Amino acid sequence: MSQALAPGVRGREVWAWAMYDFANSGYTTVVITAVFNAYFVAQVAGNQPWASLAWTGALGLSYALIMLTAPLLGAYADAHGAKKRLLAATTLGCVAGTAALSSVGPGDLLLGMLLVALSNFFFGSGENLIAAFLPELAPADSLGKVSGWGWSLGYLGGLCTLGLCLAYVIWAQGQGLAASEFVPVTLWITAAVFALASLPTFLFLRERAPAQAHPGSRGLVGEAFGRLARTIRQARHYRDMRRLLICILFYQAGIQAVITLAAIYAQQEMQFSTQDTLQLIFVVNLTAAAGAFGFGYVQDRIGHLPALAATLAGWILMILLAWLAQGPGLFWLSANLAGLCLGASQSAGRALVGLFSPAARRAEFFGLWGLAVKLSAILGPITYGLVSWLSGGDHRLAMLITGSYFVVGLLLLSGIDVVRGRRAALETAAD
Repeated sequence: MSQALAPGVRGREVWAWAMYDFANSGYTTVVITAVFNAYFVAQVAGNQPWASLAWTGALGLSYALIMLTAPLLGAYADAHGAKKRLLAATTLGCVAGTAALSSVGPGDLLLGMLLVALSNFFFGSGENLIAAFLPELAPADSLGKVSGWGWSLGYLGGLCTLGLCLAYVIWAQGQGLAASEFVPVTLWITAAVFALASLPTFLFLRERAPAQAHPGSRGLVGEAFGRLARTIRQARHYRDMRRLLICILFYQAGIQAVITLAAIYAQQEMQFSTQDTLQLIFVVNLTAAAGAFGFGYVQDRIGHLPALAATLAGWILMILLAWLAQGPGLFWLSANLAGLCLGASQSAGRALVGLFSPAARRAEFFGLWGLAVKLSAILGPITYGLVSWLSGGDHRLAMLITGSYFVVGLLLLSGIDVVRGRRAALETAAD
């Protein structure tokens, strides 16, 4: 491990950094994917025709807020050496928001939407900030494997939190408790795991970046806006970073559509039961953890660009297999291929952003990365939903159209020059 770390970085510190991925993954698994989303549609919104729209609307609002604030938070963090302080604030916000969701019951639509939007905003903002530590922990030739350690531990963290919640749900249902009684407890479990598992991050992870500027007469917000404006003005100097962010926007749109709607596709087209779907979630998370961990080493060995290209080709194959599947066998194969590509592509993209980020502006550049990812979280699922609606519920066609995002991403990737992009980052650091 020591050979994969930057000078002065200890293994315990990297473990503490990766533990944040472990801690926050329970939020997405339980709240966004597996438990609270279904509870919101069925109980809070009463299975109304607009229930799913209300859910996606709340998430869309939070993603829009992240898009607006992520570059500014990153610019502020870089200017004032405040990544860790801002991370603590977003962590507290997400933990508190998750716990507050336990008070949402049947009919509490506006309260539920507000708390979902707020908790997801804090989650997404913290996700950007923790990623900005990566280039401080690993040299350029080890970014892939270290990023993979975090992603793989994150998937295991999501499984751990989901497992605790499901164990409680099974017990509660055996006692005859209703969903309005046991779902709130799962939210307390999720909040508690997030808070406890993130403690190593704040105890052992160092804030290495010094404060670079004082706000002076412009004030704190003015300084952040000034740094962001300078980045935009100098965008032509970072041509490969700009192209990478557009590439990430497209291929992440495909990934977000698959993540958000895979369970619906499984039930509508494959006739999976709820138990079948939960088993699929567990297995795919394990596959994703293995993909993120193992592919990080492959990435550092064969190069960031070829590695990401291979994962996008894998995503295209996965879409074709899911489209062709008529039974559970081929669909399970496509789902596990998605798991392998999920961990690998997300890890590879984050590592490339780290490679192209100037040392003095890492949080700022990872804020731009977060902007691209959150925009994709709106674009991909909406595209799938529109195609499904316009085609009269043809989920196979919607899945096939989703695959076009990976094709566009692969084409954009071919125009990126890693050496040139890294040189631009190093020249900025030298200046």
